[in-house]
Amino acid sequence: MTSSVPSPARIRIGSAPDSWGVWFPDDPQQVPWERFLDEVTEAGYEWIELGPYGYLPTDPARLADETARRNLAVSAGTVFTGLHHGPAVWDRTWEHVAGIAALTRAMGAGYLVVIPSFWRDDKTGEVLEGRTLSPAQWRDLTTQTERLAREVRDRYGLRIVVHPHADTHIDSEENVNRFLDATDPDLVSLCLDTGHYAYCGGDSVKLIRTYGERIGYLHLKQVDPAVLADVVANEVPFGPAVARGVMCEPPGGVPALEPVLDAARALGKDLFAIVEQDMYPCPPDKPLPIARRTREFLRICGPARPSS
Repeated sequence: MTSSVPSPARIRIGSAPDSWGVWFPDDPQQVPWERFLDEVTEAGYEWIELGPYGYLPTDPARLADETARRNLAVSAGTVFTGLHHGPAVWDRTWEHVAGIAALTRAMGAGYLVVIPSFWRDDKTGEVLEGRTLSPAQWRDLTTQTERLAREVRDRYGLRIVVHPHADTHIDSEENVNRFLDATDPDLVSLCLDTGHYAYCGGDSVKLIRTYGERIGYLHLKQVDPAVLADVVANEVPFGPAVARGVMCEPPGGVPALEPVLDAARALGKDLFAIVEQDMYPCPPDKPLPIARRTREFLRICGPARPSS
């Protein structure tokens, strides 16, 4: 007799170049990509994201060799978009997306993390455009995101997961809810970044319980409440806020990750949960000890099998 009891959902833990202070394809303040791959393996992770396109090798054969010999697999690639600008930016957007999607597919991953463009520069703090979208811009954002989801699915077999992010137009509970309510759940899922959502005043557990069917991917991150309070009070841009240490090592910040992972497990579906601790810039010897401690903390939380 075949059992009718479904197999338990898995939350597969991984990490990303972001947790090694990597924000850009090439930057002298960042560790070399070989060191990142060596150390993420040493810290006990078996899944990684690609990070900024061009940081890791973009030749699929070479990257496959580099990851395979370290027993690493890729969960997702990442793209940045400004889809609220409408059809006029489509060609430029697709040119950016297509190469990343092709590499992501070639590495056997199933997801493309989509990050909206910033309304102020994350390094200089320069205001680039209005903080609030008009109704027409909201329509462009949602319809063009659905278009992107279709194209990525049909051409590359990937599912997009949109990442609410500080200093973008998809940030707060109000804006995340508005975005989800206006997009097709069969096309558009969410990458819930627990740190960014807390940074913007959101409750990750509430979001998972309310929009569970839309949660397609997780980024695990915490914020330091004291630093965040100062950042909010003084309207500090995201980049300088990270330099001040607003994103902190678990379990020293908020939200508590155990309830988030419990809520995610209760959804009854497989999910990736990728550790991302924004630390740009950081000393080269800082990430590995944090990564080890974080991986051990997540083992204690018991959220997942350590491998696929």
